[in-house]
Amino acid sequence: MARFGVPGAELDVEVSDEGGHPVVQLHGLTSSRARDRLLLLDLGRGLSGTRLLRYDARGHGRSTGRAVPQDYVWPVLADDLLRLLDHWFPGERVHGVGPSMGAATLLHAALLDPDRFSGLTLLVPPTAWETRAARADEYRRLADVVEAGGLVGLAAADRHVPPPAAAGTPETRPEVAEALLPSVYRGAALTDLPQRSALAGFHVPTTVLAWTDDPGHPVSTAEALVELAADARLRVASTPEELQTWPGVLREDVGRCVGR
Repeated sequence: MARFGVPGAELDVEVSDEGGHPVVQLHGLTSSRARDRLLLLDLGRGLSGTRLLRYDARGHGRSTGRAVPQDYVWPVLADDLLRLLDHWFPGERVHGVGPSMGAATLLHAALLDPDRFSGLTLLVPPTAWETRAARADEYRRLADVVEAGGLVGLAAADRHVPPPAAAGTPETRPEVAEALLPSVYRGAALTDLPQRSALAGFHVPTTVLAWTDDPGHPVSTAEALVELAADARLRVASTPEELQTWPGVLREDVGRCVGR
């Protein structure tokens, strides 16, 4: 475990060094690397022979943060990521993997510095563009709920039903301190994926892993990303058995990108 300072926060970082290709793993909104493991979104759990860097995003898990919504927009998280890579893997090309907010962070970072990434494995990309406004309204509502009733009020107001592919995963609480959670939600409401014009012809080799029946992570976003990118493939899971194949997809992706 290590601590790494970025403007306005200290990130909690874990590196598993088995030699081999460098990989960085991110997590989703209000989650952490520990919570994603419970939600079966820790694809690096079966990854061997790599140098795997996992970390909690600012304000999440064991990392610190400020009650400033602008600190949690995706371009700021992308800057955090690039700072981490400059420190742990200076001058190397890295494979990036992560769900939802993590996928969005990776896309922003890869547009800022595409030569930094040998490949990407993007899990359940979030709402974007036309579908983002309604989701932003929901995040602002949840921020108000937390301010009025704390985490107890949030639990009553946000009964999450997992998509079919994640059926049976345990019910979990946000991995964000109650005092920071409204700002984290409002930051998510302020942000979006890069414009389609910026992503057109995106050349980093990419696999997009989506699942069905999740309004917060619609298959339409995944399909649009694959259509825009120059070298991308899509896999969609509808059952827990299909979700269990995702760690193998990451292994394939890392193996394919070694030497790029």
